Amino acid sequence: MMGAHKITSVETRGSWVYMYDESGHRYKTLSTSSVGVVKGYGAEFFVSQHGSWIYLFDSEGRRYKTLSTSSVGEVTGVAGNTFTSRNGSWIYTWDKDGKRINTRSAH
Repeated sequence: MMGAHKITSVETRGSWVYMYDESGHRYKTLSTSSVGVVKGYGAEFFVSQHGSWIYLFDSEGRRYKTLSTSSVGEVTGVAGNTFTSRNGSWIYTWDKDGKRINTRSAH
């Protein structure tokens, strides 16, 4: 999944999502209609929500995984090669491939 770029920023402006590399150059432009709402990003991937779906995109802007919000819940953060979500009274940690790697109580 690792592409040629490292993501240093993913910004949404209007109908577009812009991806920036380590040099600060915009290297990819995606439509918000295909991406949805960006929830967070790491150097190698970013997470978005589009309706009742969670999408994982690689550093080249290619969607490689789709998860249901009913199983993931609300994405609360992205750090390194993982992201965190809350679903009811549970907090889940997921790896960048969309595999749940930890579950703990939210209380």
